[in-house]
Amino acid sequence: MHVPDGFLDAPTSVATGVLAAGTVALALRRAQDELDERTAPLAGLTAAFVFAAQMINFPVAAGTSGHLIGAVLLAVLVGPWTAVLCMTVVLMVQALLFADGGLLALGTNVTLMAVVAVGLGYGTFRLLRAVLPASRPGVLAATFAGAFLSVPAAALAFVGLFSVGGTDVPLGPVFAAMGGVHLLIGLGEAAITVVVVGSVLAVRPDLVHGGQHLRTATSLQDRRVEPSAVTR
Repeated sequence: MHVPDGFLDAPTSVATGVLAAGTVALALRRAQDELDERTAPLAGLTAAFVFAAQMINFPVAAGTSGHLIGAVLLAVLVGPWTAVLCMTVVLMVQALLFADGGLLALGTNVTLMAVVAVGLGYGTFRLLRAVLPASRPGVLAATFAGAFLSVPAAALAFVGLFSVGGTDVPLGPVFAAMGGVHLLIGLGEAAITVVVVGSVLAVRPDLVHGGQHLRTATSLQDRRVEPSAVTR
């Protein structure tokens, strides 16, 4: 998923850089509402996990490989705006220290993995969470769908950028490679994301941003029980 330098022309790279910079600037302001003394350490730990997980590639098909993006994992655990910031930091470190993704393509990579993947993936999660039962399985089902769709969405966004400012490689093979392979990668992304989010929900549900409604429901149930307990 990491786009190297030279895949897109200068105008397209500049446009994605401007979009990425604007989104990060907005995230710097909005993330203040998501972070507190409890969730800030989790944001750091989750970003470190995503950084390490993105460095591990697994075989998919036809000699290609994939890796975890972690967009929905970050967004569900610490909130979408904080997820944008965490993903941007991860991509900057990878580009500067490991040459994973081009420096001139940093704006493109932030657009694909921090803007498109987080935005569409978390939007899908919120939409499904609103219609599914307010329960742990409901949260995990919404997480699975959001994480799965975030991968092909980012891949297809790259194809769209490539159709506008790509090199001389024919668009058809690029679309086939990015679309088909990333559907398989999306399944792996969804499975890993559900395992991690489910593990945190099991031990510390109060830390999961996407499970706040579960805490509210639990608190209301406790309040309804308290009067009868006092009467006895």
